[in-house]
Amino acid sequence: MTHRYLDLPVPIGLAHRGGWLFDAAGNARTELENTAAAFQHAVDLGYLYLETDVHATRDGVLVAFHDETLDRATDRSGAIADLPSTEVARARVGGGEPVPLLEDLLDAWPQARFNIDVKADGAVEPLAGVLDRTGAWDRVCLGSFDQARLDRVRRTMGPRVATSCGPVDVARLRVASLHPALRPLARRGVQCVQIPMRMHGFPVLSRDLIATAHRLGMQVHVWTVNDTGVMARLLDAGVDGIVTDNTTGLRDVLRARGAWPPAGGDPVPPADDQDGSRTR
Repeated sequence: MTHRYLDLPVPIGLAHRGGWLFDAAGNARTELENTAAAFQHAVDLGYLYLETDVHATRDGVLVAFHDETLDRATDRSGAIADLPSTEVARARVGGGEPVPLLEDLLDAWPQARFNIDVKADGAVEPLAGVLDRTGAWDRVCLGSFDQARLDRVRRTMGPRVATSCGPVDVARLRVASLHPALRPLARRGVQCVQIPMRMHGFPVLSRDLIATAHRLGMQVHVWTVNDTGVMARLLDAGVDGIVTDNTTGLRDVLRARGAWPPAGGDPVPPADDQDGSRTR
């Protein structure tokens, strides 16, 4: 691999939106997605790769949040792009957790690597500013389900930042995997392909795709896998990473294979504080 983002040994685990926390009764706190508490839990388990999403507020502040609106995941409502950052800061996830700023997450765990789904066109330029201020170019990978947006990210950021395949890139790679003569159709200069096993009933992942991606210097990460049996089969098939909510389960699967804790770096330190005071 040619980008520092992927210079750690494989296979890797990626904590999807921080992954699941569990309460004292053993119940999964799935509502705490993309919160500092969820990311801290993943870091405490030993995760070096954290997955998140970004939207920009009306005044151009980047927040780590999946949905376009606050309605589903917080106690407030409204489209993030239409709200000032001061209003988004009042929202609480799961009854008590603030919506974190991406910049705060990058600062809080300087050894962690972040896989970032750019969810809105308005987030592209603010994201470049955040990466400049934090110096995090080498430890993020950017992706999007919108190919035009991802191409804009690449034009704006240049080769300093790692990117994953967009939908058109994935389709080209899938076709390229069908026969060696088709391999030139695959996009070059992409660090990884991050895909589900199937989409709309159509199989996306295959051993041929994995082999083709590897020949082109890409890693293959599969999302979002929570069943430990499926995790094991994917690792046997040669995937390089798994994106999961079930961070404890994936840790145990990798541990059984001698691949946990992750190698290649110093332990990730805890965030400076855990009471949310750093998250505006």
